[in-house]
Amino acid sequence: MNWLNSEAFVLFGQHIKWSDMIGNILGLIALALGWRRSLWSWPVQFLSGLVLFAAFVNHLTGSAGKQVVVMAVAGYGWWRWSRGKDQGEDGHISVRFATWRERAAMLAGAAVGTVAVALLFKAYPNLSWDPWPDAYIFVGTIVAMYAQARGMVEFWFAWLLVDLVGVPLNFANGYAFSGFVYVIYGALVLWGMRDWWLRSRRDARPVLEGAPA
Repeated sequence: MNWLNSEAFVLFGQHIKWSDMIGNILGLIALALGWRRSLWSWPVQFLSGLVLFAAFVNHLTGSAGKQVVVMAVAGYGWWRWSRGKDQGEDGHISVRFATWRERAAMLAGAAVGTVAVALLFKAYPNLSWDPWPDAYIFVGTIVAMYAQARGMVEFWFAWLLVDLVGVPLNFANGYAFSGFVYVIYGALVLWGMRDWWLRSRRDARPVLEGAPA
């Protein structure tokens, strides 16, 4: 599997690795499938995490660790969507806006999680070259995927906030293809946000404050 971390080609002076390219293309496909509310979004996301783990494990240990968490959350998303309880009349997952309590919980979790992970990265410098932005992306990705698993429109807002930091960070760390793909993510996120926003009105249903997962 050494070929995964070999150079695929050079783009605008940036050396593109096979693992970086394949993993991010799979991530882009997973996001597109999420837009379409397809159950296959999750196994593709899992495979993307597996390939990106191979890309980062020898250089960016913290980023590799993030992929392990991404794969775990992808498993949760698959379980959640495959239960069928949240499906709409078209057979796909129904979408909705989060309650204020859910939003507060996600914001608090993101803030506390980012600080905790950043302090961990600072305590163990070999885990990350850029502790704070790495921690922000690490935790933001988990929050976004959790919101996606719950069918929350806020999933797209979370991804957009991750993209704002992810683009410059990936270019700075030499993962140019990741940076290019994050730009495409941004456009896809805006389209997906609009689609889920409008669909949430059609899929509107009573939501109990603090309903259990």
